[in-house]
Amino acid sequence: MQPEHIRASDADRDKVAERLREALAEGRLTPVEHEERLDTLYKAKTMGELAPIVSDLPAAGHSPFPTAVDGAHAADGMEILGQEARDLAGQSKGSENMVAVFGGCERKGRWLVEPRTNVSVLCGGVDLDLREAVLSRREVTIQVAVILGGVDITVPHGVRVINNTSGILGGTELHGTDQVTDPNAPVIRLTGTCMLGGVSVKAKKPRKSKKQK
Repeated sequence: MQPEHIRASDADRDKVAERLREALAEGRLTPVEHEERLDTLYKAKTMGELAPIVSDLPAAGHSPFPTAVDGAHAADGMEILGQEARDLAGQSKGSENMVAVFGGCERKGRWLVEPRTNVSVLCGGVDLDLREAVLSRREVTIQVAVILGGVDITVPHGVRVINNTSGILGGTELHGTDQVTDPNAPVIRLTGTCMLGGVSVKAKKPRKSKKQK
């Protein structure tokens, strides 16, 4: 089932309603627009129907631009991106699938992290380096399904990582990310299951350019 077809819960509607109230207070919505969107909100049945209600609103208190996750800006919250990164973020398709079966998969350098990234590993490995990546949203989700393999994720300092994975003779380890308490920090949310395998997340400084070496 695609995420947009999942039935919305009361908690999901409450989150959208809270964002609408904040947008009204910020002057992004008029009282009439606020009432119209609330009416649409409480008629919505799926997550796909909820999304358009706030699709033109940035997260509360945040810049409307996507986040560039790099060591120079992550600790300070959101970087106002250049045209190149905005163009990259504009190519978002909503989700991406990465598969490593008896092999490997790697993403590094300047790349777009979709709102949802699905990583499937069977007797293989995946290496994701987010230090120069562009997040399509301030909070993105990486869902893993790891069997007899591993996923290595590198993030810059200042990025908050939330681990919601479950392990069966395996698990997820976070290194250097548990000290991030800034509520405005970019968020990487990990979900999924590790069986006889694991996920390792490490916070590292940005890679040095050739000129710096």
